[in-house]
Amino acid sequence: MCGRYASFREDQALADEFAVAVVADDVRLLPPSWNVAPTDRVRMVVERADRETGEITRRLQVARWGLVPSWAKDPSVGSRMINARVETVAEKSAFARPFATRRALMPADGYYEWRKPGPDRPGSRKQPYYLHPGDDAIVALAGLYEFWRDKTRSDDDPDRWLVSATILTRPATEELAFIHDRQPVMLPRSAWDAWLDPAVDAEGARDLLAVDPPHLTPTPVRPLVNAVANNGPDLLVPDPEPADA
Repeated sequence: MCGRYASFREDQALADEFAVAVVADDVRLLPPSWNVAPTDRVRMVVERADRETGEITRRLQVARWGLVPSWAKDPSVGSRMINARVETVAEKSAFARPFATRRALMPADGYYEWRKPGPDRPGSRKQPYYLHPGDDAIVALAGLYEFWRDKTRSDDDPDRWLVSATILTRPATEELAFIHDRQPVMLPRSAWDAWLDPAVDAEGARDLLAVDPPHLTPTPVRPLVNAVANNGPDLLVPDPEPADA
């Protein structure tokens, strides 16, 4: 699974990287994060039709991490839907519709995973790893988003709609399987346009997922990342004494 990631690039850098036409106002209020956690507000790239002109526009906007289906009774269910498996995303009721029509790219600098102690180290702590491109390139996590209407709020309440998102995961590559058996789907630049295009259906979107992930560098980091209250560049400092060394 993908339960923590880092996204600390400046908004304008992301807008340039993803050819974004509109940066939503609330994006500029969102600080950089080295420890993005479930239910946090996150940045995502989407393509939506303009309400007035109908023109498809690429936007950088904010969503809450943890997808809340439109039919959910309350938004608490989102905390259990931070990830969607590529193997079942098109069949699961919570994800099928967004997969067909509401796909997003979640900009990230890297993500975290925890390696469980082996049988030769019983009682040892899990070792966190920061997995990132060796050249520090931006990565585009494949995501889905959904709208949920809070029926307790009036029609003129600006907070009546909740936008939420989930990140797709796939089996880990052979090189990374020693840490965890899953990893987030990272789409190459060549797939970005089609993934975001709402005219591409579920079958076309599934084809885009059959790509090799970029090479990632697994760096053991200190347990600071375990606590969501810790957030800063120091989380990326290599662990001088990893538990699995």
